[in-house]
Amino acid sequence: MKLGVLALQGAVSEHLDVLNDLGVEGLAVRYAEELEDLDGLILPGGESTTLEKLMRRFGLDVALRQALERGMACWGTCAGMILLSQEIANAINGQTGLGHLPVKVVRNCFGRQVDSCETPLEIKGLQGEAFPAVFIRAPGVSDILDPQIEVLAHHQDMIVAVRYGRVLATSFHPELTGDHRLHKFFIEQVVGCKLVER
Repeated sequence: MKLGVLALQGAVSEHLDVLNDLGVEGLAVRYAEELEDLDGLILPGGESTTLEKLMRRFGLDVALRQALERGMACWGTCAGMILLSQEIANAINGQTGLGHLPVKVVRNCFGRQVDSCETPLEIKGLQGEAFPAVFIRAPGVSDILDPQIEVLAHHQDMIVAVRYGRVLATSFHPELTGDHRLHKFFIEQVVGCKLVER
C-alpha cells in the first residue's frame, strides 16, 4: 500500500510521520505523474488559496480531478476539505477548488488563528473515547448538496467531518494530535486496506 500526501504547502511531514508510524509507505506528491501508483491521497491543512494556485502551477488540479473521477480514495483535512468542496461560501480570488465533494464550506468558520483550540469530538465510526480535534482557522460545512454524504461529526452546530464514498473530509487537524485513529479509519474504511498490527 502506498499513500500520497500533497506536498505543495502545509502540514505534510506530520501526515507522513503518522503513516510511517502505522507502517504505511507515504509519498510526498508534487507532480501529476506521482498520482498514478497511489492507493489514496491526503490533502493536508495549509492555506487553501495558496494550495490551489500551486496546484494549477504544477498541473496537479486537472490530474487530481481526473484521479478523483476515477475513484481514487482521498482525505482532505482543514484546507484540504475546502479544496475538495463543490461550493465555497466565502471564496476569494477566483477560488474554485476541485469541486468533487458535494458540500458547501465556510472558510475560517470558527475564527482566526488566535481562536485555535483543541476539543473532544465524537466521530461516527471511531471506537473509544472522544477524538482530540485540533481546529486552526478551520472551515465548516454549512450545507449538504447530495444525500449520499455521510455526516460523521459536528462542532458548534456546524458539520466538521463527512464521508462521500471513497472521500473523507475533516475540518480539523488529526495529524497534530498523536491519536492515529482517523488515519486508520481512512486507510481501512475509505482506502479499503487492512492494517497489520505492529
